[in-house]
Amino acid sequence: MVKKIENSIIDKCPVETALDALSGKWKILILWYLRAEKKRFNELEKLLPRTTQKMLIQKLRELEEDGIVHREVYPVVPPKVEYSLTEYGQTLKPILKQLYLWGEIHKNKK
Repeated sequence: MVKKIENSIIDKCPVETALDALSGKWKILILWYLRAEKKRFNELEKLLPRTTQKMLIQKLRELEEDGIVHREVYPVVPPKVEYSLTEYGQTLKPILKQLYLWGEIHKNKK
């Protein structure tokens, strides 16, 4: 639901705002794999074999821009980069757990 308010500013429904931030299958899966511990890029690539490197980079950047994921670059050779949930990203853990539980119920329903 989108409604117009003063000065033509559009106010989105909070669910729409959440979907905008987390849209797409890959973001939710990235968050799922980062929920317990930080991961290196190649670890995420292995956990998400059906995504492309380009797509994974794009989604990680979007999550970083939204303050949900933290990217840590270590000044070593070869370069080492780790991803983790920010404190703000940690607030998604209960939602991710509920999605997992609902997915189990739905999978067993079929």
